[in-house]
Amino acid sequence: MTHPHSTVICLDLGGSFIKLGVMDAQDRLTLLDQQKIPATDWQAFCARVSEMIAGQHNHFSSQAAVAISTAGIVAPQTGEMFASNIPAFHRRNLARELGEVLQRPVIAHNDADCFALAEALAGSGKGHKVVFGAILGSGVGGGLVADGRIITGQNGLTGEWGHGPITLTEVTLTHGRVRVPRQACPCGQTGCLDTYGGARGLETLHQVLHAESASSVEIIARWQQAEARAQQTIEAWLQLVSEPLAYTINITGASRVAVGGGLASVTPLIAALNDAVQRCVLRSTAHALVVPGEFAHQGGMVGAALLARQALSAS
Repeated sequence: MTHPHSTVICLDLGGSFIKLGVMDAQDRLTLLDQQKIPATDWQAFCARVSEMIAGQHNHFSSQAAVAISTAGIVAPQTGEMFASNIPAFHRRNLARELGEVLQRPVIAHNDADCFALAEALAGSGKGHKVVFGAILGSGVGGGLVADGRIITGQNGLTGEWGHGPITLTEVTLTHGRVRVPRQACPCGQTGCLDTYGGARGLETLHQVLHAESASSVEIIARWQQAEARAQQTIEAWLQLVSEPLAYTINITGASRVAVGGGLASVTPLIAALNDAVQRCVLRSTAHALVVPGEFAHQGGMVGAALLARQALSAS
């Protein structure tokens, strides 16, 4: 697809790195630079971004907008940042304040929402009216897109399916039912899916079930080799994750769930999750509901650029 606006500068801001890229008029994304983020110092952060953009100035015009995909919640009414793992951003209006420094239009949005938009418009959710982007990385996140637009809700929390106490406190394994204790979550609640649903949660679950420490990579590798303990852990994980995801599908009407994050790269795991979800939703479908996203690594940047295009076209 083509757009009236040409290149967009893209920034992906995480707890460890700043990634800089550019999207051209044909929606081709090129990664240009990656540097450590000064996560606790706002002035140092602004200086670092300014230097990175200046160093790649030949790739875009002086009027090119900046599209940001960032960890944390961007309040829809005020633009303030909350719950970010980048302390320098807390309660700052990232888009406005960085825009004043760069002297460019800046649009900033939550990374999970950006991923969901990328998948809905150009990825595995293309052609679907309602798309849910489910992040299964170190933790659990998500974003909801309907009719090609991100649904943020009043507080910018739409899609955060990883928080709020999970329903199950027991799982059914081959040798019987096993209690799964609710874990304290960094959000302040107890029993959130985030404590079991991501890669770190998978490791916690394995420890709970077998009193054995193992990395998520090791657990998955052993599961693929049909090792008994790992099979039990993955079966428990599928039960814990599939029910909340099925609820999300029933409530939102999503016809496609695109999975991002590190666990999305394990295709057999996502296929097993799809099977488990299909057994839980109100009405199963002939097509896959839950699939790996096509933008697992750069979905945030792609989605941020597409969001910027929407905003610029409307202005």
